[in-house]
Amino acid sequence: MNHQRIVRTVCFITVGYVMVLAVWLGWLVDHTPPATIPYQIMGLLAAFGSALGLGMMAAGRPSRKDRKLERHGLEGWARIEHVTPLRRTVDNGELTELDLRLTVPGSDSYNGRVVYEVRRENITRFVPGETISILVDPKDRDHIMLRP
Repeated sequence: MNHQRIVRTVCFITVGYVMVLAVWLGWLVDHTPPATIPYQIMGLLAAFGSALGLGMMAAGRPSRKDRKLERHGLEGWARIEHVTPLRRTVDNGELTELDLRLTVPGSDSYNGRVVYEVRRENITRFVPGETISILVDPKDRDHIMLRP
């Protein structure tokens, strides 16, 4: 989960909402019938909630580079050589540095290092000696994605 992207999205939508609210309070509310003000407030809150939900959906998507790697990446495997736990994450996972021996069919094996958030239920899969599936960018062998 990309927390920075989500925070930026929430801040952007909130600032936009405050601007819309300022225009409504400063100008529009004086030009509307008083009986419709509660409905306008409900509409403004519904619009804010909808914008926030759509923004969170967009922020949760993988980056364009990762989506391209999922479509065009070469499938391979990696043997875990060394595991170094770095710190706990907010969603009860563990940020872990993995030293890997990467193998892609049709090329020589090479070493790589990845920092990956290991979820608590997958911790037994990420131990030295285990083999995991990966995707490698054919144009940039340093850009890899672990496939859980």
